[in-house]
Amino acid sequence: MTQTAQTKEFHLHLVSDATGETINSVARACVSQFDHVEPVEHFWNLVRTDRQLEMVIDGIRDNPGLVMFTLVNERLRRRLQDTCREIGIPCVPVLDHLINSLAAYLGLESQSQPGRQHALDAEYFSRIDAMDFALGHDDGQTAWELHQADVILVGVSRTSKTPTCIYLANRGIKAANIPFVPGCPLPPELDQVSRPLVVGLTKDPERLIQIRRNRLRLLNQGEETSYVDPEQVRSELSEARRLYSRKGWPVIDVTRRSIEETAAEILMLLARRRPAGAPPLNPVGEPAEGPRLSPARPILECEFACRLRIFRRAP
Repeated sequence: MTQTAQTKEFHLHLVSDATGETINSVARACVSQFDHVEPVEHFWNLVRTDRQLEMVIDGIRDNPGLVMFTLVNERLRRRLQDTCREIGIPCVPVLDHLINSLAAYLGLESQSQPGRQHALDAEYFSRIDAMDFALGHDDGQTAWELHQADVILVGVSRTSKTPTCIYLANRGIKAANIPFVPGCPLPPELDQVSRPLVVGLTKDPERLIQIRRNRLRLLNQGEETSYVDPEQVRSELSEARRLYSRKGWPVIDVTRRSIEETAAEILMLLARRRPAGAPPLNPVGEPAEGPRLSPARPILECEFACRLRIFRRAP
């Protein structure tokens, strides 16, 4: 671990027997609570054999640091923990406490099978279908199919409509988005839909102007345009706000929201629209019908991957 006048840098090993999404999210959530730290992140996923674990251990010996893992194979777990104990570094099983608490509450034993949440079941294909829908209904495309959407986002340019739709699609929500452009009518199909939740997105004008200017620079275009004119942008946002109010659409200000936070708000709005007594939504936005899991496919040796990354938080 190294330390400068401003930041403390340390090695962080994330070890998973599946995709590593869970441990990645947990690690980032934990690190975000500390200022002036910069972990050098060693990401080891699909660790399911002794040979793969030995590669991980070699990496830990070369760059000692905190180890966080989600391994269900008891032999691999013991080997990793024993090695960390020998080296004298902490080794944290991030899901153990939760799984043990859940097992005690349910009176059942966990199956100890890696990657079960990524089974190729109906939920998985529902997410793929939702992703196809989002890509095919981006920026006002295929408006005649808007009635098939779960959510329709309307907003001026650079209000994160597309990435929010993609994120929702990963949760199994069919999301379309339509740009609001002053002087251009919205698709008439938008007035005919009743099933989808329509949400208006807005943003602080100063922040929006800044983002649009950055966009123009990336495209090597001049800034002498109404696209970034402060008066025009404020007028554009005001006109969009009036439209949302006239239509009775809920409005989300995305100025200080991440994509995940905006999506979470939309999911909450969707849940509120469900009739009383209806079954809860499962993680992919469909009525829950109990777990639908299938055995995970075999993982080939060549699929094992490890990467070294430096995780830098935005200022």
